[in-house]
Parts: sequence; C-alpha cells; structure tokens
Amino acid sequence: MKIGLFNETEENLDENFKIVLKVLKKGLKILNIKKVEFNVIVVDKDYIHELNKTYRDKDMETDVISFALEDDKTFNPEERVLGDIYISIDRVHSQAKEYGHSEIRELCFLAVHGMLHLLGYDHMTKEEEQEMFSLQDKILEECNITR
Repeated sequence: MKIGLFNETEENLDENFKIVLKVLKKGLKILNIKKVEFNVIVVDKDYIHELNKTYRDKDMETDVISFALEDDKTFNPEERVLGDIYISIDRVHSQAKEYGHSEIRELCFLAVHGMLHLLGYDHMTKEEEQEMFSLQDKILEECNITR
C-alpha cells in the first residue's frame, strides 16, 4: 500500500497528514484492500475551482475531487494504482466551521470520501449513498474521528 500525501498550500499540514494517513490505512484495512496506490493533494480554492471547471465542466469551487484511473469495485491481487484525490484546504476550514466540528475531522472525512470514490463507490442513488456514507462513518468512528 502506498499513499502519497502532498501539500500544495502555504499551511503546515505535517501533523494533520499523520492522522489522515492512519485513517486512510484503517479504511483500507476495514475494506480488506492491501495493494493499492493513490495520492491525496491538498490545494487552495482557486486550484480546485480550476480543476472542477476544466475536468468536470463545473465553474465553481468544490471540496474534494477524485480522479480515478478505474471506475469499479473489482480488485485483482496485483497492486492497483487508483488515482488522485484533490482536497480544498479553504473548504476544510469553512466546512468544519459550518458543521461545527474540527478541521482534522473535515480533512479526514474528505480524504475518506475521495478514497471511496477511487475504489468505485458513489452516491448517485439512495442505495449507493447509504452504502458509501455508512462506510465513511464506520471508518471515521473506528479511528475516533468524531464530530
């Protein structure tokens, strides 16, 4: 398992990245996934806005975008390169305040949400949403990342 964590902002995220890494590894363990590789890149609101506009044709800022190299839940025993997760640090700050929880909780939530998208989970239907959101909750709860 190889998870790259990259900070493209001016903020010091070293301590936060240690927690995010533990949470993502715990999530993969819960899902019984051992051989994957992906990156988490923390960027500012302008960068993620441009990504959203360029690649999703949505001219607005967002909190997290996942770029999956594959888009299904099938796993082969060989190592899989899943893709990249981009997280807006500005949205981490504003959403933590809006939802009344810590910024580390918001950062971990967005990282787990993005990871599940890379693994083929989605929330387009009520059933998919229920499955994905219950996995998010389980992973965060097992890591004592609470609201």
